[in-house]
Amino acid sequence: MPLIVQKFGGTSVADTQKILGAARKAIRAAQSGNHVVVVVSAMGKTTDHLVSLAKEITDRPSHREMDMLLSSGEQVTIALMAMALESLGYKAVSMTGAQIGIKTDSSHTKARIRSISTNRMKNALDAGHIVIAAGFQGIDDDGNITTLGRGGSDTSAVALAAALNADQCEIYTDVDGVYTTDPRLLPEARKVTQISYDEMLELASLGAGVMHSRSIEFAKKFGVTVHVRSSFTDTAGSLIVASPESNSPVAGAAIAKNEARLTLVGVPDKPGNAMRLFARIAEAKIATDMIVQNIGQEGRTDISFTVPGNDLTATLDVLKTVSKEIEAKQVDYQENVAKVSVVGLGMETQGGVAEKMFRAVSRKMINISMITTSEIKISTLVTCDDALETLRAVHAEFQLEKSPTPFNSSSNSPKPSVSPNPAELSGTLPPTQQNQTKPIKPELDVARLSGMEDILIEAIHLDQTQARITMPNVPDKPGIAAEMFERIAEAGIVVDMIVQSCGRNGKAIITYTIPRTMLETALEITRKLANEWESDEPLYSSTVAILSVRGTGLRSHTGLAYRMFKTLADAGINVNVISTSESNISITVNSTQGEQGLQLFKKEFANEMM
Repeated sequence: MPLIVQKFGGTSVADTQKILGAARKAIRAAQSGNHVVVVVSAMGKTTDHLVSLAKEITDRPSHREMDMLLSSGEQVTIALMAMALESLGYKAVSMTGAQIGIKTDSSHTKARIRSISTNRMKNALDAGHIVIAAGFQGIDDDGNITTLGRGGSDTSAVALAAALNADQCEIYTDVDGVYTTDPRLLPEARKVTQISYDEMLELASLGAGVMHSRSIEFAKKFGVTVHVRSSFTDTAGSLIVASPESNSPVAGAAIAKNEARLTLVGVPDKPGNAMRLFARIAEAKIATDMIVQNIGQEGRTDISFTVPGNDLTATLDVLKTVSKEIEAKQVDYQENVAKVSVVGLGMETQGGVAEKMFRAVSRKMINISMITTSEIKISTLVTCDDALETLRAVHAEFQLEKSPTPFNSSSNSPKPSVSPNPAELSGTLPPTQQNQTKPIKPELDVARLSGMEDILIEAIHLDQTQARITMPNVPDKPGIAAEMFERIAEAGIVVDMIVQSCGRNGKAIITYTIPRTMLETALEITRKLANEWESDEPLYSSTVAILSVRGTGLRSHTGLAYRMFKTLADAGINVNVISTSESNISITVNSTQGEQGLQLFKKEFANEMM
């Protein structure tokens, strides 16, 4: 019998009438011939209320006791949901995370799922029950209740769908699907029919609140079809699957607000310093986002990165110590910054995205303080005051409000694995017809259920075809990046990495990589720009190697960057440039050390490779 996992968030079960409404959706799924598992969050603002109660007692409650307190919210909801189903004539059984068999590590308030035992759930389903599972929680090896942190109920739902090899995981929320950006910020945002795991993973990490990134990591790793739907209507939603909606270069745009930018200024440019920095960050379990290191000058370099705003104090405490260890000149930071990004699988095969984005921002006279890029994402750091206008500008530039062009048969872009049928999305097809329209579901690799949230490395790549150009001391003002990369694009030069370090004293540093065959042409352009801007002579190298690690869970596993830098530092390999995204970390080293670095990474991550 087909199996569906349904997840209802806090707004979807905020009161008893909404709980009854959610129960009716579960019943309709059961009446269509499905086994049904329902995952619920705490009702409405219950979690916020519990946090407030704790703060009335103490400013520093222990993490273990916070888990004990917060997990009680979901326990209330599962009992009420089971009562609602029984009152409507259906057999139901509620289960806490511990009763389900969700085993986690012991990182209280931000635990990771290690394994899920499905026997008890399967027995209940076979007995004709709808299973009601408490989201957001599990239990460690010592029997302590743990919680999964922000977005924990999404994570619970997709993890259960993976463990049960479910046919689909339905995420019911207060929006009716995935949009090109947050429709609460931009009314012109368009609902997408489907979006790829990679695109959704990047958007989720950027603050697209419809789903949390850890849940998408599960979906991608185990091939779970996720259907995002409205709790309050039966309209078609959005599918999150392996393939994108179209071959458009940009699928969506997002803001990550309330970020903080930190910079270690004047770090000695030698092997091991980046490793020491991110070792301390990893030990504090602080998730870094944008990481930027630019080319060193006079034996020193700056390392910048962003963290969530509420981690600023803890990060500064770490930097006070580590800055002395690595002999950095000073620690600089900026609060209330925001990251605005565009994401799309089409970027891998289509150029021109960066310069269009930078020009759209420059027209609004908004200054960009940092830039990082990956194969499918371009991120810019701006002030919070400029964030919404930046988002609006890039959303309009790529015409994301319009329906995309259908896939071109001559395109090299990946084709959708399945074309969603609107009737299927709205749940109106009979079960037999629904099954006929779905792709064949792969067999579940049971061995991978152990260590469910471990890092999964998809590729380790070495590119020895690139050259690097750095423009030091360029004016830190709107339009600089746009002008530079428009001129480069006009010359027919394809840019790979782009890194802009945060400006100081009115100056910034921009580094980019291009094919070595185009080095002379690119140098001619940048020298002209340097003369026009009265900045320093460009620095360049024709002997760089780009090492990239791509996978699932890179950002949420805080120790990955540390492991990369330590592996190279132990071999005496110096890192020149760093650029990061949710699913990719790229660095440049001297080309003579590229092959050695590749083999070191393959050995270091052998156990996490696909």
